[in-house]
Amino acid sequence: MPTISMFYGIIIRMYFAPGEHHPPHFHAYYNEYRATVCIDTLELIQGELPRKQLRLVQAWAELHQDELRANWQMVMNGEEPCRIQPLQ
Repeated sequence: MPTISMFYGIIIRMYFAPGEHHPPHFHAYYNEYRATVCIDTLELIQGELPRKQLRLVQAWAELHQDELRANWQMVMNGEEPCRIQPLQ
């Protein structure tokens, strides 16, 4: 699963496999925490993150929602997703 961004100890990844389950989403990792976040609503689908890290992930995703959607289309075609600028 390629890493598409990293910031403040948070790693953002997206599987690239055609037929990945919907809704469009990405995976966030922070220490022992793992979460799946919906690209369209920015809501937590599965897992958990500490509140502060979840807010950072959601803020980053809101800024890069179009890029995340484009990456989702790429992974649905079996292509590796592009890197996205970290939260600064």
